[in-house]
Amino acid sequence: MSHSNRFLFTNGVVSPSPDTPPVTTLLEAHPGAYTTTRTHSNGSELLFWGRHLTRLSNSIKILLTARPKLLFENPEKNGVPFLGFLTRSVNWDSAIEVLVNDSIRKSLPTALKERKCGEELAITTLVSGNLEKLSDSGVEFDEESICKLLDVYLHIAGYVPPLYGVPGNGARLAVVGPGRDVATAKYSDWVR
Repeated sequence: MSHSNRFLFTNGVVSPSPDTPPVTTLLEAHPGAYTTTRTHSNGSELLFWGRHLTRLSNSIKILLTARPKLLFENPEKNGVPFLGFLTRSVNWDSAIEVLVNDSIRKSLPTALKERKCGEELAITTLVSGNLEKLSDSGVEFDEESICKLLDVYLHIAGYVPPLYGVPGNGARLAVVGPGRDVATAKYSDWVR
């Protein structure tokens, strides 16, 4: 895959193509919950998108209560006391769905237009907390203001799926290294 066929969108705004890092670099650079999926049927569908959004939302809720440092940069310095309140007061499923789908809506047309013939798109969504924005949001903790505390990164790259049914085209997976500290959440720190 060529470097020009990789995109990074931050809150729906595309970064210049030469500045787009590999997905592992993105995950290593920012704390947060993430999920990865791909398109199907010539880019017309996102595979299991509803499940991915649910997993992302659940991971965020788990990290908020169990390990905020895996979701936010410097949570100790920037406001841990309010984090417990957030898990009780916000409909995270709805907030994450709106936030992420807004970024997807802004991002997919650009990536679909630039993809090569026969390619699908591999899409990694990383939601990272940014407590430095807390002072801008005031004291209201509704879904809209909470969403301002989160950054959505979409890494989109071309992906040519292997032909189905051809011997040797099956997935190979090797699991090495330590397991996740918070096994029920999928977060970027685990990639390191």
